[in-house]
Amino acid sequence: MRLVFAGTPATAVASLDALLKSRHEVVAVVTRPDARAGRGLQVGASPVAERASAAGIEVLRPARPSDPGFQERLRQLSPDCCPVTAYGALLPQSALDIPAQGWVNLHFSVLPAWRGAAPVQHAILHGDDVTGATTFRIVKELDAGPVFGVLTEQVLPDDTAGDLLARLSIAGAELLVATMDGIESGELEARPQPPDGVSLAPKITTADAEVRWQQPAVAVGRLIRACTPAPGAWTRLAGQRVKLGPVRPVAAGETPLPPGELRLLRDGVLAGTGSAPVRLSDVQPDGKRRMPAADWVRGLRLDGAPVVLG
Repeated sequence: MRLVFAGTPATAVASLDALLKSRHEVVAVVTRPDARAGRGLQVGASPVAERASAAGIEVLRPARPSDPGFQERLRQLSPDCCPVTAYGALLPQSALDIPAQGWVNLHFSVLPAWRGAAPVQHAILHGDDVTGATTFRIVKELDAGPVFGVLTEQVLPDDTAGDLLARLSIAGAELLVATMDGIESGELEARPQPPDGVSLAPKITTADAEVRWQQPAVAVGRLIRACTPAPGAWTRLAGQRVKLGPVRPVAAGETPLPPGELRLLRDGVLAGTGSAPVRLSDVQPDGKRRMPAADWVRGLRLDGAPVVLG
């Protein structure tokens, strides 16, 4: 089939690579416009745009998929299908109607669970043991279209959102290619999602990523892992923000600490929660490099006074 692939972040590059290696022809790529990123906020192309340019593929960067010029070019390209992975923009019906086989999205959950922008983060945040990926035909309602294929993936106890998404992006790329194969052969039929089990996964904001130390240790750990690497979990010390790396629960029997209070040990730093303490890993104070939590606490020089986060 003739394909126009839509995707933007690094997560979507595995899908593009898999499609390029498949029997299908990728005639163009649709991605978000160049944007500022990184410490210097330099304007740059998306990871998908960079990969497509390296492969000599036309790159379309519409400000909005509703732009008439973009839709006219899409009609000229005459794709049979438009596979999508993490494109990042809503598609109007006028664009959805252009390819004969529609737009087929790779979504990183087992639908209808975790419809929305942050399915992997919400799976970790809510303590799911298993998640996965789904390919489905895009319709007007968010992530509600009929399903072509599903895979499952175990959520490991120490998984961050970045760890889990990395695995799903690779396995999901294979699912996306298999879905294209099945659509082309006519052997794959999309089936409606079940009406029960719908849950929503809205974007997790920086405000959402603030650690509430009064919560139990398990909730604190899930939040930090769900927000790693983005948007980055954080707390405050003396009014200054401090980013936090993943934490670990301490062994049973450790003396409790008040929520947010730190304790420096020979082998690390503990922080109190609403239940048992957790052991900190790396931290990054505002304007400084990431460092081991013990080095950070030793450098505070607070003359023995309790150090309390939050």
